[in-house]
Amino acid sequence: MIPLATLYYFLCYAWNRLPEPAVLRASEAAPFHRPLGLLAQVLLHGTRRLLRAGLPRAFVAQEAELTSLRGRVELAPTLGRGLLARGRAICTFDELTADSPLHRLLAQTLATLAGAASLPLALRRELHQVRRRFPAGLTAAPGPPPTAAAFRELRRQRPGGPAAFLLHVCELVWLSALPEPATAGRRRFADFRRDEVLMARLFEQFTRNFFRREQRHYRVYAETIAWQAEAGQPADLALLPTMLTDTTLDAPERKIILDTKYYAAALRPRYDRQRLIAPHLYQLYAYLQNQRPGPGQALEGILLYPAAARAVDVRYTLGGHPVRVVTLNLHQPWPGIAADLLGLIA
Repeated sequence: MIPLATLYYFLCYAWNRLPEPAVLRASEAAPFHRPLGLLAQVLLHGTRRLLRAGLPRAFVAQEAELTSLRGRVELAPTLGRGLLARGRAICTFDELTADSPLHRLLAQTLATLAGAASLPLALRRELHQVRRRFPAGLTAAPGPPPTAAAFRELRRQRPGGPAAFLLHVCELVWLSALPEPATAGRRRFADFRRDEVLMARLFEQFTRNFFRREQRHYRVYAETIAWQAEAGQPADLALLPTMLTDTTLDAPERKIILDTKYYAAALRPRYDRQRLIAPHLYQLYAYLQNQRPGPGQALEGILLYPAAARAVDVRYTLGGHPVRVVTLNLHQPWPGIAADLLGLIA
C-alpha cells in the first residue's frame, strides 16, 4: 500500500492540485496512522481557507408562497390552492445565497469526521469548530448520506480549483465510510488504499497529471487509438473495443504510450517461473501496432507498476518498438519518486 507520507502527493496530482506546504507541515507535526486522518487534515485546511475568503455565493432557484410578487408566478399551484383570494401566490425566483449543495456537503462531511472515533480527539474538536463557522442554515439539520448520483451532479457543475479539490476529498471520505452497526448515525471508515479499482484509477490520474505539470517537452493526454482494421460491413468496425491509452506523451521526435497498472506485483507465477502479466503486455502491444506516429517520430511503450515485493525494470523490442516494463518505488521519499518518474521519459 502507498505510505501515508506519499499519499497526499498522490492525491494532489491525481486531482490536479499542487501540494500545500501548510498541509505538509501539519502532517509532519502530527503524523497519521490511517488515511482518514490525512483526509481530515486536508479538508480542514481547504475549508478554513474557503471560509477566510468568504463562502462564494451564487444564484439558486427558490420556490415560496409569498404575499408580494417576486420572480415568476406559478399559476397552476397558486390557483389550485386558492391563494389569490387570500392575497398570496407561489413564486419561483433566483436568490443570491451561500447555501449551495457543495457547501452543505462540506458541513456534513466535517460533522461526520468530527464523530469518527478513530480520529484523535484534538483533530475532532478542530473539525467541529470549523463546522460551526458555517452559516446556521447549512448546519441546522443533518441530511442523509450523499449518494453517488449527488456527487455526479456536483461534478457536472464543474466547481473550480480549490472547490473541485474539496469535492474530491469529500467523495473519498464518503466512499470509505461504513455504517456503525452499534451506534445510529456513527460511521467507521475503511482504508481506501485496499480498494484496487479506486487506486488503479487514482494511479492513472496521478501519473498523467504529474507529467502534465512537471515537464514541458511533451504534450500529455489520454488518446483514443483507431484500429488498423477492415471489415466486409463497415458497421462491424463499431463492434471493436475502444483502445484508450492511460497516458500518451507526444513530442515531434518521440511518442510514448504509458500504461499504468495498479497491481501488487508486475510478475505472476506461471508453472515454475515468474513471468510478466500477459494481458497487460498484449494490450500495450496492440496500442503500439495500431498507432500511426508522425514522420520521423519514434514510438515506444512503457508499462508502469507500483513496486511491491520485487522491483522490475526490463526492456524489449516488440514489433519494432522499444517497450519497457518497470516498477515505481512509492515507499521512498517524494523527491525520489518524482525523479524516477521524470527519468522514465529522459
